[in-house]
Amino acid sequence: MNLHAHRLPREMFAALATGGGGANAVRALADVEYSKRMLLLRGVVERASATGHPAAADTARGFELLSTLQEQAPAAVDYVLRYPSTGAWAQRTLCALATDSPDAAPGRLGALAAAAAIRAGVRCSIEVSTADGVLSLPSLGAATLARGRVLVRVTGAGAEITASTGPTVRVAREPYADAPGWRGLRRLTARAGGTTLDLLIDDVDPYRMPLVGNVSDRLSEDEVRLWVAAFGPAWETLVRHHGMAAQEIGAGLRVLTPLSPPEQGQVSATARDTFGCVALSTPPNARSLAVTLAHEIQHGKLTALLGLVDLTLPDDGSRYYAPWRDDPRPVNGLLQGAYAYLGVTGFWRRQRAHERGGAAVHANAEFARWRAAAGLVVHTLLTCGRLTPEGTTFVSGMHHTQASWHDERVPAAATALARQDDECHRARWRRRNGEIRMPSAAPLS
Repeated sequence: MNLHAHRLPREMFAALATGGGGANAVRALADVEYSKRMLLLRGVVERASATGHPAAADTARGFELLSTLQEQAPAAVDYVLRYPSTGAWAQRTLCALATDSPDAAPGRLGALAAAAAIRAGVRCSIEVSTADGVLSLPSLGAATLARGRVLVRVTGAGAEITASTGPTVRVAREPYADAPGWRGLRRLTARAGGTTLDLLIDDVDPYRMPLVGNVSDRLSEDEVRLWVAAFGPAWETLVRHHGMAAQEIGAGLRVLTPLSPPEQGQVSATARDTFGCVALSTPPNARSLAVTLAHEIQHGKLTALLGLVDLTLPDDGSRYYAPWRDDPRPVNGLLQGAYAYLGVTGFWRRQRAHERGGAAVHANAEFARWRAAAGLVVHTLLTCGRLTPEGTTFVSGMHHTQASWHDERVPAAATALARQDDECHRARWRRRNGEIRMPSAAPLS
């Protein structure tokens, strides 16, 4: 498995700084994440061996099979290694091995190899262990078996998974439907403007979003139908009216992970180690899903970029007001929010031209509120003294985009609604945190 040094071209960095970047920038960032995972995999194998972990032999066999498969079926191996949960598992396992933690699970490397073999239809057999009686095969699904060691025998038509006791679980080559003992990942597929988006709903992989506490259990078929109903129209909206965001989402996303719903509204998240995955609660409608994906792809881009270049100085304890949060934020969190809401502002700026009636008032109000909020936080970032030189260059690009929208007119009713929402948030924030020094907000106009 070969590694390559990565350098981001200056013009690509500048494009990302404006809030965009396009599909090529996202693919470049995805390649950086892939190389990081190769290093992590090697680290897992070497550390498991050096520490004498009980699964060290299984880990080595899994890595050997993956290496062999990469020669025979590179696309299948590439898909599994780029799969979001692979990054989370590798990172957490290497850290756990370094601290002799019981959370270390290096033997999962065999499951990665089995998943790649099934995807490729390459005949092979490999033994793996299941600590809890569930064998998760990344990008495919999960088999429920007896606890202990199991044999995965891959045939040209799928696989058979056999434990020492209990029935054999059969996995189809296209395993996206449930079967006895098998829970397949459901697919979401939509086509608009000649462009197809094909994602997986991952609600079974234990590493799908390990640092998020509100990950939901398996979705019911009725819940899946709600996701399907929103997905096609959301993709249509993105392709037709938000071309840059659609390109980036198509290049960067592979998985949606369900979250438990909040009492009100919707929640979503992106994690550092699961590049390519967006976690979110069931979307109430297509427009909500579209803006959520446009929001979260911003987080994904910035998180990957931060793996290449430091944009903020080390945390010195300073905390700042963010108009989208109820708690004071450190500078790195402030940057993440500002970049995400630059994308949200751009979404509503474009979307307001395609809405009518009350929906148009709402879209204009969202544009007005987040335009002012992004402007305030970008100014905070540029004046707080906590950015690196590269960070100053990057946030200056954000400022250029935000400032170019400043004079765009918004109807009075929408401006009033945006101002009301902003004032309510500030009042709530002050009740919780007290006064805090911050720059004056850009006017809502």
